[in-house]
Amino acid sequence: MGMFMRSRRILKPVIFILALIPLAWLIWRGAAGDLGANPPETIDRFLGDWALRFLILTLALTPAKRFLGWTSGMSLRRMLGLFAFFYASLHVTGYLVVNLGLNLEDFIKDVVKRTFITVGMGVYLCLLSLALTSTSRMVKRLGAARWKALHRLIYPAALAACLHYFMMIKADHLLPLLHLLVVIALLGARLVQVPPPAKMNET
Repeated sequence: MGMFMRSRRILKPVIFILALIPLAWLIWRGAAGDLGANPPETIDRFLGDWALRFLILTLALTPAKRFLGWTSGMSLRRMLGLFAFFYASLHVTGYLVVNLGLNLEDFIKDVVKRTFITVGMGVYLCLLSLALTSTSRMVKRLGAARWKALHRLIYPAALAACLHYFMMIKADHLLPLLHLLVVIALLGARLVQVPPPAKMNET
């Protein structure tokens, strides 16, 4: 039991460090001048991809608990969700700063006129609301029922993020479709009735 508790304490800082590796990799590539022929697009795509991946990882924790008995993973749900929001914030900020030069008027026009950006901002607002209400204090303030209802926004947000990804890509839609299939599978797994497995005493 003592070793198990120590493993759980170690898990969070390890995952936190691992979650920062994509950003460190992007910074390293930028410093090395290795962002390809279109650096703004590379930055935008990279950050958006990782926002979606962390969103998917967050969704995967409940099926991992139900089907594999990995209860330790549930302690990571808030952190992974916040990393999804973190990378989504960098994604939006990168677009505003690198692509538009902080021109808020052009940004608003894009949100209104370009459908994939409209969808993307809808996703971001969902993630923002989840991030702002992710604390224990907000659970008490909203009440458990309302808090749970609000945090179900993660499901349409994940589907809409895949739609945003699909609409943004001009040619090869394989990766957006693969991400969508994973999201659908994870959401569908919640509907499957399974007997509770034995708990896994591992991280």
